[in-house]
Amino acid sequence: MRALPVGDRALLVEVSGGEEAAALHAELLRRRAAGELRVREIVPAARTVLLDGLDEPAVRLAAQLPHWELPPLPPRGDDAVHIPVRYDGPDLAEVAALWGVDVEEVPRIHAEAEFRVAFCGFAPGFGYLTGLPARYDVPRRTTPRTSVPAGSVALAGPYTGVYPRSSPGGWQLIGTTDTVLWDHARVPAALLTPGTRVRFVPEVAA
Repeated sequence: MRALPVGDRALLVEVSGGEEAAALHAELLRRRAAGELRVREIVPAARTVLLDGLDEPAVRLAAQLPHWELPPLPPRGDDAVHIPVRYDGPDLAEVAALWGVDVEEVPRIHAEAEFRVAFCGFAPGFGYLTGLPARYDVPRRTTPRTSVPAGSVALAGPYTGVYPRSSPGGWQLIGTTDTVLWDHARVPAALLTPGTRVRFVPEVAA
């Protein structure tokens, strides 16, 4: 773990990977809720966590952080967000070939996994979800699409994501959902936030 002050009241913490970033994020949230840490924003990413608006000099916390013992992530519970999916994406056959399975196996494998939002970005409401074993990592498409429909369920590298709105994209598309990922009238507007547990539920054809 390496903590780098960014000005007087912000800190960028670099860690070894996604699991450690998620564990650090959870511990920072716990300490803030307990009143042990005063900070305005805690923003996780793939291998970093940004703390912005610290109530103490960043250099002081930077010296303390490497000595913290991070507890493991809490066990997955029953409070997951359930997202119904029609596994009808145009890249199903390509993903099946990359996985070395029949096309019919892709929905089963994907829906059996338990996901967690590692971090958010790219577009409002877009969460980078981890949960599939490493053997199911897939590359981005060689040629990105100029327009991916809103609600597309997609894979890239170790991540699953759902496009909250139509946009260009190079992820492998395996399904679609009608679930609204970003709604200005909702509090919070984003359905998925870092740490949220997610399950994908196959829709039964009528």
